[in-house]
Amino acid sequence: MADTTTRRPQELELDDIQGTLLRQRPSPYVGAYFLLRVDDPVDGRRLLARLVPHVASAACWWDPPSSAWLSVALSHSGLQALGVPQASLDSFPEAFREGMAARAARLGDTGENGPEHWDAPLGSPDVHLALSAFAPDTAALESVLDVGRAALRSLPGVRMLYRLDASQLPTGRTHLGFVDGIGEPDVEGAGVASILQAGRDPHGYLPGFGPTIKAGEFLLGYENQLGRLAAMPQPETLARNGTYVAFRKLHLKVADFRRYLRDNASSPEEEELLAAKMVGRWRSGAPLVLAPDHDDPDLAADPTRANDFGYAQDDPAGLRCPLGSHIRRMNPRDALADTMVDVRLHRALRRGTTYGPMLPEGALEDDGVERGIVFIFMGADLVRQFEFIKGQWANDGDFVGLGTEKDPVIGDNDGTGTFTIPRRPVRRRLQQLPRFALTRGGEYLFMPGIRALNWLAELDT
Repeated sequence: MADTTTRRPQELELDDIQGTLLRQRPSPYVGAYFLLRVDDPVDGRRLLARLVPHVASAACWWDPPSSAWLSVALSHSGLQALGVPQASLDSFPEAFREGMAARAARLGDTGENGPEHWDAPLGSPDVHLALSAFAPDTAALESVLDVGRAALRSLPGVRMLYRLDASQLPTGRTHLGFVDGIGEPDVEGAGVASILQAGRDPHGYLPGFGPTIKAGEFLLGYENQLGRLAAMPQPETLARNGTYVAFRKLHLKVADFRRYLRDNASSPEEEELLAAKMVGRWRSGAPLVLAPDHDDPDLAADPTRANDFGYAQDDPAGLRCPLGSHIRRMNPRDALADTMVDVRLHRALRRGTTYGPMLPEGALEDDGVERGIVFIFMGADLVRQFEFIKGQWANDGDFVGLGTEKDPVIGDNDGTGTFTIPRRPVRRRLQQLPRFALTRGGEYLFMPGIRALNWLAELDT
């Protein structure tokens, strides 16, 4: 593999990159996701033409063209519905052409997680356009949604199929009570894209975190960790500065999670420790590697300190952060340094958004209300990044010597699973691990650059 860590950083065309790829949304926020079907390619292209001026780029993220942050992505069938030539459609990778539903088995989406149980229209060929809009408050969100409503009223060839409201909870955390969005990859050339900008040495290294990751791992048209450009669909105008998106809607079984903690702990304090062991961080975001015995909110509040750790030297046996914990699976950091696996080849940018109201504090029974999280994974290679993370790291314990154990939080558990907590002199092994995250649907999408969106809007078929 090419060593590119000392080369001159690549310059990214930030004004052409949809901002949500490299920037964090405002906090607090209100927002929504929309899925649309295009029945008339002309109307579909006209809709894009009206939306593009409102899409915030990575260069103007802090001063967006509208009062809200708008992003646009398309499925393979959506590109076809807009009239993209067949030769171009065929140049996209197989995983994207097939779609998430067709590849459900390799993601652990079987049984009650299977596509036959997904919320319509997720996983169907009817999903053509996917829009997201986020704003600091409801008034700002509605102002940009008014633009979309007006466009749809005048464009009968485009139909909205689905809306999912997704706003930050009053706690600023997930429904399970954890701070989210910590430990994102640091993208070379992205400027202040990451919270991990401080403390870097002249060679681009972060304390305890390794080098920044090449932009080509997340954006088409740039050099990746292998020292080359990723395969790009054609024409280049459509591909450059684009990325692939894995959209996942997960229903969280909050009451089940709370009961499992209660049933396997002898006190509220032990419940909190058990929750931290399963995730790898305390609910505040403080990592177990640095705060093994009790939560440390001050540590969690410092983004450079909260990520200034590794596993190879600090916790090789998982005595602090269990080998099978959620964050250790999602990013093994330096724990695999002595293997053939280069962790940087399997990272993905991630955005998580909560939906649904909070389950009342202390409630241990499900109230039947839909609540959960929307995960957005973004990267230049769906198979090497998202599918590898989900299929291998989340649902296979072999890579850390745990056999059939799966991720204790998002893994495809069925009530017979186990979770091992290393400790001395005797390890603890939790039994009958249920499924806490239920897949409600998903899509593979392509998020073009802004010039590419204009190219699509101007297609002459």
